[in-house]
Amino acid sequence: MRTNVGGLDRGLRVVAGLLLLSLVVLLDGPAAWFGLVGLVPLATALFAWCPAYTLFGIDTCRTSGSARGA
Repeated sequence: MRTNVGGLDRGLRVVAGLLLLSLVVLLDGPAAWFGLVGLVPLATALFAWCPAYTLFGIDTCRTSGSARGA
């Protein structure tokens, strides 16, 4: 799996993911479950790979096509 999410992009995804996850605590009732959508940007930031970016050919990494952990 090749990385396609760069550093700034990863940081923004972490912030967005945490904000969405905070909805689980802030909202009442079934609407709170929508906050779990925040797991998606957090996961893509963690793995530095976004499947949607792959589909559209987007790459925000400085070193294009670098293997993660190498």
